[in-house]
Amino acid sequence: MTRVVIAEDETLLLEGLQLIVARAGFEVVAAVADADALIDATRANEVDLVITDIRMPPTKTDDGLRALRRVLADRPGTAAVVLSQHVAREYALELMGLADAGVGYLLKHRIADVDEFIAALERVVAGETVMDHDLVQSVMSSGRAVRRLEVLTERQHEVLALMAEGRSNVAIAELLHITEKAVVRHVSNLYDALDLAVAADSHRRVQAVIEFLGAPAG
Repeated sequence: MTRVVIAEDETLLLEGLQLIVARAGFEVVAAVADADALIDATRANEVDLVITDIRMPPTKTDDGLRALRRVLADRPGTAAVVLSQHVAREYALELMGLADAGVGYLLKHRIADVDEFIAALERVVAGETVMDHDLVQSVMSSGRAVRRLEVLTERQHEVLALMAEGRSNVAIAELLHITEKAVVRHVSNLYDALDLAVAADSHRRVQAVIEFLGAPAG
């Protein structure tokens, strides 16, 4: 059973998250309301997944993300999902740079769709990267495409955007009404176009998503 620590300072949302996550078969080992308690809880328990709000006490700025940085330094390999009220690309990029396991960046209103929310958690626990649909759409409509992405075809852009949402090749094929074999070809071609070093496919997938979100090329 996947062991989860939840950190959220809004009492009703914290209680709701506990109920939703527990009903889905996860084991909630701790539920806390501030950043310091999050760090303490992960040190006191074996944890597979951390779900945390970004803005929490004591300063109500990015305390949740800073606490998560400490947690992942103590427990590398822990999956992490951060919850945010608004789209913030810089937080999503920082999150992806912190973890060596699955990560997710979701807007809080996404929790209302319980099935979608739980599916996102399961993908993160499985080692995948899941970015909120609204974040992906914001990047696509901003007009601030990273120069390296200009080499991609329109179809490759579509595939990469769905990869950023954590969609599998099968799901991408269904959404774009193409074959899975075609998706595999598009993914391979966009890796080549972005000059991503040959590595484990999951690692290159993360690299491609970072490029999509606008990280400096390197």
